[in-house]
Amino acid sequence: MKRRILGGTGISVSEYALGAMMFGALGNPDHEDSVRIIHRALDAGINFVDTADIYSAGESEEIVGKALKGRRDDVVLATKAHFPMGDDPNQGGNSRRWITHEVENSLRRLDTDYIDLYQIHRPDPTTDVDETLSVLSDLVRAGKVRAVGSSTFPAEQIVEAQWVSDRRGHVRFRSEQPPYSILARGVEAAVLPTARKYGMGVLSWGPLSAGWLTGRYSKASDIDLSGGRAAVEKHKFDPSLPDNARKLEAVGALAELASDAGLSLPHMAIAFVRAHPAITSVIIGPRTMEQLEDLLAGSEVELSEDVLNRIDEIVPPGTDLNRADSYYVPPALEDKSLRRR
Repeated sequence: MKRRILGGTGISVSEYALGAMMFGALGNPDHEDSVRIIHRALDAGINFVDTADIYSAGESEEIVGKALKGRRDDVVLATKAHFPMGDDPNQGGNSRRWITHEVENSLRRLDTDYIDLYQIHRPDPTTDVDETLSVLSDLVRAGKVRAVGSSTFPAEQIVEAQWVSDRRGHVRFRSEQPPYSILARGVEAAVLPTARKYGMGVLSWGPLSAGWLTGRYSKASDIDLSGGRAAVEKHKFDPSLPDNARKLEAVGALAELASDAGLSLPHMAIAFVRAHPAITSVIIGPRTMEQLEDLLAGSEVELSEDVLNRIDEIVPPGTDLNRADSYYVPPALEDKSLRRR
């Protein structure tokens, strides 16, 4: 497994990061099986593991903690905080009060004394970024956190955070974790160039676009809206919606392209993300050992210029075929009071 340096930190990480969202009740509830999958990934050369407090309400962190016993020093461990972990409004967000509390919970669940990369999972319009960066700086100085990053931040908020860090003497975000796939290329316009400008590492997630690029869907009838993720996020899957019809059409063309190139669609999809010069590591999120083995088999795939050009024709650069796949909606678009007097 090839390595790259994470955002000027000097930390060497594998080109694949193991995403742990599928370990626990949300995906694979078998702890021992999940631990075996993590160990297989480590044995294959992956040294970067990414999780979050919200994944299966902390269960994912607990599983990762079990898996890393005796191997912690060999692993670059990343987790995140922001999303609600309870009914109280103060049990979430990016405030000093919450982050100070929640980092201790993550350390306990992960059974570790430190977190290599602590990420803010989403922007918080109710909290000044100066407040957030201030507490993150304290955590770094206390030795509980080695580096900090953002996740799914728009370019303008990445810039604001960098400026605030510079002017207020805080530690700065060393990484950004955006969604990025052939079907969701919106980050190519501003987020990825901004991350490169500020020397940030990029851990991209969702390279298979929530299953759209696994080869599972070739026609509308393949999409089951009655269960699983498609039932929860119908606006991202319902083939009767124009944006999803565009995705289904693109998937058909991409599957044909992959076949012509002698590749599986998932291998081509992940290689596409890995080929972008801003990307440090691509997060893969297997639920089973079979899924992990298949993804590992494509870790050395390199796409030719012809294949990359054809992908650009199918899904133009900077295009999100479904805007919902950006996973972030600015508050001014969600809250009518911010648009009307």
